[in-house]
Amino acid sequence: MLSEGGPGLDGAFPGEAPLEEWARSTAGRLLADLPRRWAHSKGVGHKAEEVALALEPVDRPVLIAAAWLHDIGYAGAVRASGLHQLDGARYLAGLGVAGRVCGLVAHHSGAASVAALVGLGPQLAEFPDERGPVRDALWYCDLTTSPDGLPVSLRTRIVELCARRGPDDLVVRALADNGAERAGAVRRTESLLLSVHFRQNGEAEHGRPAG
Repeated sequence: MLSEGGPGLDGAFPGEAPLEEWARSTAGRLLADLPRRWAHSKGVGHKAEEVALALEPVDRPVLIAAAWLHDIGYAGAVRASGLHQLDGARYLAGLGVAGRVCGLVAHHSGAASVAALVGLGPQLAEFPDERGPVRDALWYCDLTTSPDGLPVSLRTRIVELCARRGPDDLVVRALADNGAERAGAVRRTESLLLSVHFRQNGEAEHGRPAG
């Protein structure tokens, strides 16, 4: 349940911007001291704004908000357990942010596998793991955006992640368990985007007057 005055799906705090705008400004404020993390989050957020057009209208603000907020758990004001997905989700839940957004932040990009390695699986399970096109789309946006906010392939992203973090890093170790799931989310979203593209082109061709 949303706390009084908390940001819901149809708006944010009374008199303020909608949820997506609130999410963007909140992430920018929290990640101001982490410029590279903010650059990545901006890249993910902007990509989500484009990808969201392939989703149902009710799902669009959920994806966009989760994308902007997905890494706020790295912020000093938010960090607690050290699992950034869990810390971000708990922070948002404390503000009364919609449960779907909290759950997407909690479980983004294979968080459950990392949580299991550090004994935080039960805590992460406090948040529902939504499965479907919105979850896939968030993972896609995160996994095809470089640390500097630039578009990259999944393969390039994983190679960079492994090189930067090293083989003993928990996120890298978790790839043995969640690598296929990550790839699946990217593949399904790419297929969705392609199908929407072809459908729109077909509708345009159908509506074009005969020459």
